[in-house]
Amino acid sequence: MALWGGRFTQGPAESVAILSRSVHFDWVLAPYDIRVNIAHVRGLAQAGILNDDDAQKISIALVALGEEIAAGTFGPIASDEDVHSAIERGLVGKLGDLGGAFRAGRSRNDLVVTDFKLYLIDHMIEIGAALTLLVEEFTTKADEYKDAIAPGFTHLQHAQPINFGHELAKHSQALLRDLSRIRDWLARNSVSPLGAGALAGSALQPHPENSAHELGFSTAHQNSIDAVSDRDFVAEALFIMANIGVHLSRIGEEYTLWSTSEFGWAKLDDAFSTGSSIMPQKKNPDIAELARGKSGRLIGNLTSVLAMLKGLPFAYNRDLQEDKEPTFDSVTTLLTILPALTGMVESTSFDRLRMAEGAVKGHALATEIADFLARQGVPFAHAHEISGKCVQRAESLGKEVHELSDEELLSVDARLGSEIRQTLSAVGGVASRTSLGGTSTQSIIKQIHDLNSRNQLFIEYFDSKRSDFLEMIHI
Repeated sequence: MALWGGRFTQGPAESVAILSRSVHFDWVLAPYDIRVNIAHVRGLAQAGILNDDDAQKISIALVALGEEIAAGTFGPIASDEDVHSAIERGLVGKLGDLGGAFRAGRSRNDLVVTDFKLYLIDHMIEIGAALTLLVEEFTTKADEYKDAIAPGFTHLQHAQPINFGHELAKHSQALLRDLSRIRDWLARNSVSPLGAGALAGSALQPHPENSAHELGFSTAHQNSIDAVSDRDFVAEALFIMANIGVHLSRIGEEYTLWSTSEFGWAKLDDAFSTGSSIMPQKKNPDIAELARGKSGRLIGNLTSVLAMLKGLPFAYNRDLQEDKEPTFDSVTTLLTILPALTGMVESTSFDRLRMAEGAVKGHALATEIADFLARQGVPFAHAHEISGKCVQRAESLGKEVHELSDEELLSVDARLGSEIRQTLSAVGGVASRTSLGGTSTQSIIKQIHDLNSRNQLFIEYFDSKRSDFLEMIHI
């Protein structure tokens, strides 16, 4: 059943119908559309537009239709333009003309944005819950390797020795920021657009705040034009998902490098690796590489929606139909990547000896010399210069800086006595970094405790949000 056309003398051309059709991708909104329409019907009854008997009949039919949609026994057909027309067709099939009465006082403009918000709320909660599992695995792995010495890198060059648990824990920190962004997004976007109509509000639904609360929103819109044209919530969700993708890509890059023969640090589990169709010996880090590669899709989806939004005037424009496919793709992409990447992190083991062997290469202990001198009152600029001369001396002898003898160190500066040996080692250097957020085991134990506490709060938060949402959406 067409939702418009009374003033037209003929229907749209076939090419226009094909271009306009969206039901092949917006059908995923069907469960949310059912729930929003039930709330709308109750609002019509409260306003006296529908009598209680008709409102009950429509609501019962919508519930039945929702069950058929869930069971897969009702779905779109070729003549359906979008999810809304498909559901109205199903309702008219059950109730006859009464099935068209529920459309009073609302537009597809406010209906679709309400559906879409509920879809995103539902799936951002799901993404958040999946992220807490990845944080948990990284924090567990950081605890396992909290006393493993490894090279630290800047510019992909050896920098200073670090505790490898510290390296792993950095990913928990980044992902917890993503979880914080999701929590903020959920709070900021708990505003219902239902009741905004096409753009001017509704003469038949005077209290949209009632429907807002029934649907689990904190409040209703304050401006009906903004309500139907706003897609900030989409762009912001796409940014959050793209940013998560960037973090996952960084993880993928590191695991890809660590599993190479050149690094030889990481041993990937067979269940989270793949082989080659021609080279029998290969064990490829495909999970890590796919996480890295799919981040491009997430960034691209954000970019495409921002480009679509940048020049839209006034209220609703049909361009806004282009907000859904990129968003659906980003959600599906993330929810596909996260379980596989979480399994990869959980099942990977690391070679402590191999990591420790490389920790002091590249004169990685040179900063320890500068710090030693600074603790003796030498201005750091001068201490830095002396340390650089030690590196120069070591290179002239074909040694690492920590391999210089006591005599060779004293030949550079008389203050470099034998007591420097306490920190001129990977273990000593790492142990000295006891500052908050530092790389010592002592600091990492505190960090891990904090990470677990913060993640547990998010686990409880998303469990509660999921429970509340399921209760709200239940019909």
